[in-house]
Amino acid sequence: MATELLTQYLPIVVFLGLAVGMAVLMIAASYLVGKQNPYGEKDSAYECGFPPFGDARAKFDVRFYLVSILFIIFDLEIAFLFPWAVSLGKIGVFGFWSMVTFLGVLTVGFIYEWRKGALDWE
Repeated sequence: MATELLTQYLPIVVFLGLAVGMAVLMIAASYLVGKQNPYGEKDSAYECGFPPFGDARAKFDVRFYLVSILFIIFDLEIAFLFPWAVSLGKIGVFGFWSMVTFLGVLTVGFIYEWRKGALDWE
């Protein structure tokens, strides 16, 4: 019985072994074949489109955070729209108007942010 159980898991063990072997092989090949020529500018940290300067704990402009939060909000909106569109036939009129309300609230928030100037970058 134990041997039968082990033979059922053999393909999984072989697959995991091949996956780990391929990963190690690819990483080793990139170090062997790739050109290793580090220099100061190449090794410097890159963040937010401008070169690093000063302390890493320096304060960022609030607009950077506003734009990132807006991106997350509208990205999640799209993530909710796909399953809603697929199941629209089953959820009926209530589901339709629920999504219209959801989109309306997000649109009002977007207009508010736009009017406040959160999207204006100088």
